[in-house]
Amino acid sequence: MTSKMRQCGVRVDMTLTPALMKTHPHLCFLSPLRERIRGEGASSSEREKGRGGFFNAECGRAMIIALVAIIVLTFSGTAHAMLTAKANHDHITIDFFYHGSTVGVKGVSDAGRDLVIKITSPEGHQVMKQKGKVAGALWMNVGTLTFENTPNMYEVFSTKKVDDILTPEERAKHTLGYAALAEHVVVSPVTNVVDKAQWFGEFIKFKEASNLYKTDFGKIEMKDLPDGHQEYYIQTQWPYQAAPGEYLVSVYAVKDGKVVEQAESHVKVEQVGMVKTLATMAKDSAALYGFLSVGIALSAGFGVGLVFRKGGGSH
Repeated sequence: MTSKMRQCGVRVDMTLTPALMKTHPHLCFLSPLRERIRGEGASSSEREKGRGGFFNAECGRAMIIALVAIIVLTFSGTAHAMLTAKANHDHITIDFFYHGSTVGVKGVSDAGRDLVIKITSPEGHQVMKQKGKVAGALWMNVGTLTFENTPNMYEVFSTKKVDDILTPEERAKHTLGYAALAEHVVVSPVTNVVDKAQWFGEFIKFKEASNLYKTDFGKIEMKDLPDGHQEYYIQTQWPYQAAPGEYLVSVYAVKDGKVVEQAESHVKVEQVGMVKTLATMAKDSAALYGFLSVGIALSAGFGVGLVFRKGGGSH
C-alpha cells in the first residue's frame, strides 16, 4: 500500500509490503494513516478544512511519523550488538615442525558484563575402551563405550565461575561447563544415571590428560575504555593433539544470570606440505602408503645400523 503526501508540498512514498509489515510490525500504524492522509471519500467541507490549520497539523504529524519510519528502516539493518570477538591466530598450519600453537581471543563488550569464552570443535561421537576385572584379578578391555554429541576439543574460560554467573537453564542452553556438557552427551550402552556420571568423569579425565578439554576462570584480562565499554583478552595454548578442522570461538556476555549478547569467531587448523600429502595418501591410497611406510622404516633401520656398526665384530 502506498501513501502519498502532496497537500503539504512534499511527496513521501512509503510502500508497506506484507513482508515489510512482518519484519517491522511497529510500522503497521502507517496503514490507517495512509487513508487519513489520502483523503479518499472525504466530503468537500472536510477538504476545505484541510486548507486551514487543522489539516496542516495533521499533515505535519504525518510527515514526522513518515520521517521516523524512514530513519528506523535505514538504521535497523546496520545496528549491531556491542559485543565483538576476534581470534588473533585464526589459521594454524600443521607441518613437520608443528607442536602446538597459541591463540588469543579479544574484543569489546558493554561495561559491567561478565564474559564466558568457549572454544569447541564440531560435535561427533567418540569411542573409548571399557576396562574391567576378568576373573576377579586381571584388568582387561571388557567392551566399548560410545559418547555421542561430544566435541573433540572443548575449552571454557570465564571471568568468574560459570556456576556463579549463569543459571542452570542458561548453562544447559549454551552447553557451558562440564555439568551442562554431561547433560548434553549421550553415553551408550549405559542403563542408569550413576553409570553415566562415572564414565563421563573418566572421559573428562582422559580428555584433560590429552590437553583437549579445559575449564578455567579469572584468566580473562579486562580493561576499561574511555567510552564506557570494556576490552577483554585471553591467550590459550592450542594443543597439538587437536585434529585439523574448523573450530568455533563463542563469546557470551552475561548479566543477571543470563546471556544477553553473543559473538563468534573461527579458527582453522590445516595440514600443509608433506604432512598433508602423506595424510591424503593414507586416506585415499592405503596400500601405497603402507608400502612407503615399510620402505622408510627399513631404510631408517639400515642407516642406524651403518652408523653404529663398529668393525663388523661383536663385543
